[in-house]
Amino acid sequence: MGVVDLLLVGLVVLLGLCGVLLPGVPGSWLVWAAVLWWALKDPRPLAWAVLVGATVVLLLSLAVRWALPSRRPRAPDTEGRLTVYAGGGAFLGFLLVPVVGAVPGFLGGIYLAERLRLGRHGEAVQAVRSTMRSGGWNVLTELFACLLITGAWLGAVFAG
Repeated sequence: MGVVDLLLVGLVVLLGLCGVLLPGVPGSWLVWAAVLWWALKDPRPLAWAVLVGATVVLLLSLAVRWALPSRRPRAPDTEGRLTVYAGGGAFLGFLLVPVVGAVPGFLGGIYLAERLRLGRHGEAVQAVRSTMRSGGWNVLTELFACLLITGAWLGAVFAG
């Protein structure tokens, strides 16, 4: 697979990761479709193993999200900023502490956004709890699954 093809697959993966944070965009399916495209263009056993693993992770995340309570929307004025902070925190956490760092990074991003908005620690902690109850766990589950798939894909690409 050429460099241009890998960059296009990476762009679709990045679009899928951003799509997880936007309501109505099938982000996890975009990430999976990018891995499928890569596996079809680069038919090595490692590519197929990553595709099978991505499929399993995606289906598990769907099962977990269906088991979680339904999402209640937040006020639209805070949703965009919270999404950016939470997604950025999860991404940085995933890079700094591989795999498990996404969860504290996501929660830390929400805390930082709410702390900047509200100004007090206690109110920010309460806002994090409220955000996680109102659908934050669903977003975190889908984002974590997509980050795992992306990490596996990147590892396979760099492994050769």
